[in-house]
Amino acid sequence: MADTAGNITLLLDAARDGDRGALDHVLAALYQELHGMARRQLAGQYGQTLDATALVHEAYLKLIGRREAHFDDRAHFFAYAASAMRSVVVDYARQRMAQKRGGDLHRVTDLPEDIEGGLRLDEEMLALDTALTRLAAVDERLAHVVELRYFAGLSELEIAELLQRSERSIRRDWQKARLYLLASLKAD
Repeated sequence: MADTAGNITLLLDAARDGDRGALDHVLAALYQELHGMARRQLAGQYGQTLDATALVHEAYLKLIGRREAHFDDRAHFFAYAASAMRSVVVDYARQRMAQKRGGDLHRVTDLPEDIEGGLRLDEEMLALDTALTRLAAVDERLAHVVELRYFAGLSELEIAELLQRSERSIRRDWQKARLYLLASLKAD
């Protein structure tokens, strides 16, 4: 489906007004982008029951299940999608750890610059989620950049375009967020 940015915005407006069909059209139009985000996240996770298609579908269910979900524009939609994907990945990691050995957490000492190898669905993911929740309480904007970077798999340039900010400001936010998260992870 080749929807223009204008059509996406109109559909997002309709979805915001409660039109479930419009939200379905938005998701269909942006499915390939969401699927690409999910594939980048799960790269290298062989033998797992959570694949890119399942991640997109679970995130979709979370998106349509949120009564307060209002998408003002494409950036807002992707912010919700990143948050929904984060929730799915963290829930999946929790389930795995509970099954594996009771879910004991271990200390995380590194936060990679990017996720080229994919997200790890283990106790490190759970520790990162806790640290990210703390960061959101301190600075929502920084946490938002981390969600888009880690859980949506977007580059600094893509985030800058999406949020209509400079790539340099996104890079600074990313660096600040990484420092905060690393300090938080090491303190645990």
